[in-house]
Amino acid sequence: MSDLDILSFGETMTMLVAEQTGDLAQVRHFEKRIAGADSNVAIGLSRLGFNVGWLSRVGNDSMGRFVIDSLQAEGVDCRHVSVDAGHPTGFQFKSLELQGADPTVEYFRRGSAASHLSLTDLKPDLLKARHLHATGIPAALSDSCRELSRGLMTQMREAGRSVSFDPNLRPSLWPNQATMIREINHLASLADWVMPGLAEGELLTGFDTPADIAAFYLDQGAEAVVIKLGAKGAYYRTQLNQAFVPGVVVPSVIDTVGAGDGFAVGVISALLENLGFDQATARGNWIGSQAVQSRGDMEGLPTRAQLQAAQPIDSSHNATA
Repeated sequence: MSDLDILSFGETMTMLVAEQTGDLAQVRHFEKRIAGADSNVAIGLSRLGFNVGWLSRVGNDSMGRFVIDSLQAEGVDCRHVSVDAGHPTGFQFKSLELQGADPTVEYFRRGSAASHLSLTDLKPDLLKARHLHATGIPAALSDSCRELSRGLMTQMREAGRSVSFDPNLRPSLWPNQATMIREINHLASLADWVMPGLAEGELLTGFDTPADIAAFYLDQGAEAVVIKLGAKGAYYRTQLNQAFVPGVVVPSVIDTVGAGDGFAVGVISALLENLGFDQATARGNWIGSQAVQSRGDMEGLPTRAQLQAAQPIDSSHNATA
């Protein structure tokens, strides 16, 4: 396990995607896939050639076997995925939309196996990974998952590893907005690289400009803050510089789900390759643009060969002190 480049953790669900448009109640045919922001990032980084470990739980059921088989097929190390005989694998239904409209998603995850993750699942070998990627989703699933999130992020940073954090807000999973904001901002304070969307940053910090949102997290101890601005691109800020990095124009948007996960893949991979924040943000924009051009949460994430062939890095913009 010491050969891990990256560790990610959370819940992977089975996803049943409608094969026709319209009300989910009227749809009779679905395609079975997997879904989960944390595992989307794990898959994306694995496709780029990193050794990625996945910490999770699934039920002792066909959906759980499907999840593990799907992740292993993507090269993700699943040795630390536990099979929980007492709780089921979570799943979701997702509508089919045209012209890039946001799909309807119905979740069936309450009491799932992954919601029973806890600090007891954290084995010392996992702390040897070079980097940890975390999101705010596990912390929303249960008290024990929240303790795992805090403990894992704290211990990895204390061990000198880098930690990235995407808030990935899921308001419906939290008891109230105030609790969500408090807990998510606490987790953000445990990370080196914080990657909120603009609307998330506004809600979490109370500020309405990328510069002020970034300053909020830099003051909490982040090394860098990278803010997703949708089609406009992204903005990054460190203690030394800041810049807007333009987005990538795409011919058509097919499915917006997973764009932020693709962005995280780009930023994390570039930073672990010792590229600068301008190049990392540009790569994040490019991979996010690939994600929205295919149906599915992670199907559009590129391989290393595709990334190299596209040569998306554009650092022609000017960083300002």
